[in-house]
Amino acid sequence: MTTRASSPPSAGGRRGPYAKSAERRESIVAAAFEVFAAHGYQGGSLQRVADVVGMSQTSLLHYFPSKSDLLLEVLRRRDQMADGRGRDEAARTSFPDGIVAQARYNVGVPGLVGLYAVLSGEAVTEGNPGRDYVSERLAALRLDYADELRALAAEGRLRDGVDPDRAAAALVGLWDGAQLQWLLAPDSVDVAQVLLDWFALVLTPAGEATDDAGARPGRGTGTNEG
Repeated sequence: MTTRASSPPSAGGRRGPYAKSAERRESIVAAAFEVFAAHGYQGGSLQRVADVVGMSQTSLLHYFPSKSDLLLEVLRRRDQMADGRGRDEAARTSFPDGIVAQARYNVGVPGLVGLYAVLSGEAVTEGNPGRDYVSERLAALRLDYADELRALAAEGRLRDGVDPDRAAAALVGLWDGAQLQWLLAPDSVDVAQVLLDWFALVLTPAGEATDDAGARPGRGTGTNEG
């Protein structure tokens, strides 16, 4: 399984005197994706990134004053790449279907998933510059998932005894854990099926919702990995 990250979205279409600077910035971010995915934040030095781009470390610092600035840009781009995939499609489907669709998409971008696994794992270290970013992102996912599960509870879909907040935390942890196992043994773990099985445990089939639960249009989903 390669850990090479997919290239980040380009700032294509730029014109004028700043176009060259913008292109160089994009090339630095793309190189940082590759270096951080392969070596992590701690092992991925600015010199490694500069070498991939073909510039000096001093020149690189004109674009990103510190390694932490570059890491935060990589994290933001990773989320843009993950969140931008199929938002319109996800908005037309149910919450469980949207989650499973994202998991299936992630199979095609192992580098992006691996980058997330490496950087989120390092974020537990006190003083890591990505710690606050990752913590806030996970908190936002828990809130989003809990809201979706509460909406399903209002439809009579959530099984008795399932707490939306705890179930949301479980879903975030399950997805991350299943993806890590998939990265290590891609032929042994089907992340989408794991998530489908989890939803079957916490939700009743749509046709078995309580009679007083009104129908609700399909909802989108926040994205977790990759």
